[in-house]
This record gives sequence, C-alpha cells and structure tokens, in this order.
Amino acid sequence: MENTGRVAAGDAATLPPAGAGTDAAIAEVEEQFTRLFNQVGTSMRERASRIHPDLQPVGYKLLSTIVRSGPIHAGALAAMLYTDKSVISRQVKILEDMGFVERRADPADRRASFLAATPEAIERVNEVRAADQANLYRSLRRWGEDDVRRLAELLERLNEVAG
Repeated sequence: MENTGRVAAGDAATLPPAGAGTDAAIAEVEEQFTRLFNQVGTSMRERASRIHPDLQPVGYKLLSTIVRSGPIHAGALAAMLYTDKSVISRQVKILEDMGFVERRADPADRRASFLAATPEAIERVNEVRAADQANLYRSLRRWGEDDVRRLAELLERLNEVAG
C-alpha cells in the first residue's frame, strides 16, 4: 500500500475530505520534506565539523543559536530550541571544554549565569554562515525573483500552519 493509502486508512475520520489528486500531491510534499530534512541533517553535520572536528550537530545548533541571540540563560535557550535543560547542560559543558562558550554572571541575579559565545566561536560560526549564505544566494539567483518570492510566501504559510 502506498503512503497516501496508509494515511487515509490510518485515521480517515479526522482528515478533511480531499480528492485522490490532493492526497497524491500531499504525499509528494511529504517526500520532499523527507529529502529536505535528510539534507539538513547532512548539512548540520558538515557545519559542525567545519567549526570543530569533534562538534556534534546538536552542539552546532546550540552554538549557532547562542551566537545569533547573544548571551542567554540556559532555560531560555532550552525553550528557544524546544529541548530539555539536561540536553542544554550536557552540550554547554562540551562547548565550554572546546572553548566556544563561557558562562557570565547575570548582574540582575548573581545566582544565575548567561551563556555567551567566545570571540573564536563567533568568528567560526559567522564564517560557516557566510559560506552557506553565499551558496544559497548562488542557487536561488538561478530561479528568478518571482519563484523566490513564491517560495518565501509558501514557506511563510507553512510556518503559520506548523507553528
């Protein structure tokens, strides 16, 4: 049984009515998401290794978020990344050991601390981002403005549904 049949058979009562063509199109979208997520996973591993050969993708995700956000409390970082504080704690320890993250006292609450990226981490993450951004721009410039704008609009709609 192909995927659209499994979905429709799985819980037909909760699915809105749709024609076979719509279900087939949705199955195509699902397949493309699978391919995209696999590419993102590979990309995250490559980005992490460009920062440090022992850095794991989850560590890169935390580090790049800290670089982007600026100093941040561990709890706020966990909430931002929709993950458990224990994961944050373990990964931050690894990042500290690599010299990419440091703890800074919170002047408003001396019992708390901010996580901050070191200058070396900021430089490396920004280099990786710049190279990735250049590749994205190079690729999407081949599409033409109308297609790129349409992609942005569709992604916005998808984010509204997913969020």
